[in-house]
Amino acid sequence: MRPSLEVADILRAHGEAFRRAHAGRLSLGQLKVMSAIEACRTAELGGHVARCEACERLAVSYNSCRNRHCPKCQGQAAQAWLEERQADLLPVPYFHVVFMSRAQTSPILRRCRPSGTASVRLRASSIRPPGPAYRARLTLVRVSRHHRRTA
Repeated sequence: MRPSLEVADILRAHGEAFRRAHAGRLSLGQLKVMSAIEACRTAELGGHVARCEACERLAVSYNSCRNRHCPKCQGQAAQAWLEERQADLLPVPYFHVVFMSRAQTSPILRRCRPSGTASVRLRASSIRPPGPAYRARLTLVRVSRHHRRTA
């Protein structure tokens, strides 16, 4: 069943005005994605006609854009991926925390570069686990921004 409103419908109705309003600020990649989603499953990309042998009914099916950002084309793959990830989760509460690290921790984070992550024991008393059988762990992912600081 087709939803009443899709991303493609919004882009077809307002995409051109959005592109004009943001001229010069959208990358070529962003413009290509918008165009692909707008053309997805329309006559613009072509298609094929199937005919029922019994009732002679015709069904037109238009080709998809196959863009990885298109919710129509990649929706099922994204849902399958999400279900696989959810199957990996343990039946415990999870928390997602984002924080900035000080420059002094860079040497520690650099040592973790081969794996990209490091498990570190949390020592703050306010976040101690609720018993001796539990051990709190934190996964660190280093994100570096290469820019010069100006004095």
